[in-house]
Amino acid sequence: MTDSRPAAAQPHEDGLSETIRTIVFAMIIALLIRTLAFEPFNIPSSSMVPSLLVGDYLFVSKYAYGYGSTGTFWGMAPFSGRVFGGEPHRGDVVVFKLPRDGTTDYIKRLIGLPGDTIQMRQGILYLNGVPVERDKLAEPMNDGDGTLPSNVTDYLEHLPQGPTHVIREEGDDRPLDNTDVFVVPPHYYFFMGDNRDNSQDSRTKNVGFVPEENLVGKAKFLFFSLDEGTHFWEFWKWPWAVRWQRLFTKIG
Repeated sequence: MTDSRPAAAQPHEDGLSETIRTIVFAMIIALLIRTLAFEPFNIPSSSMVPSLLVGDYLFVSKYAYGYGSTGTFWGMAPFSGRVFGGEPHRGDVVVFKLPRDGTTDYIKRLIGLPGDTIQMRQGILYLNGVPVERDKLAEPMNDGDGTLPSNVTDYLEHLPQGPTHVIREEGDDRPLDNTDVFVVPPHYYFFMGDNRDNSQDSRTKNVGFVPEENLVGKAKFLFFSLDEGTHFWEFWKWPWAVRWQRLFTKIG
């Protein structure tokens, strides 16, 4: 008589194999989406206040500027520069890999394009020798908790061929408020934080000019936001800690 026990175990084995294949395929699809389409980021510092707050969670479009050998493929791609890319625009909020290590993610606003000259004079941004217009706001924007910060001034800055956005200054005589003239090389970009006196950006040696292959993507919109100091996994705090008014807002 033929023993049927192996045959009886076959459906269970097939079901387990199918489950494993499904999980593997799902992981591959998720990795492709994260690598080539959209990637979530959270804001860990105040360098982009008041535009972006600590505790904001956002999606970055990975395909907006194409794909860079460092920014997309961790330096393992068999090419340099970018492929399938559109050009970044002045004023875009961009995630990029820090040039000095190629791994740390920074998020800043694109100020200088290749060939531009950039200089700060008494807190005023000079672009190609021309001062960028800024208008003082009557009061600073709140930092997400409903209170107004003290000892700061917020301005509307009007970038030429770019958006109008809010910047924050503690004064016009801070260390980064007066700089030498920076000339942006070909295939490089110059970035600054909106919180002008509290931002490690292209004005500093820590960042400097950012090569095009280090661009990760364009920040598109906020999908979640929590009060500073609240962890994402502390879901029991969400009813009080979620900044509901910031959810699903466009980044500009």
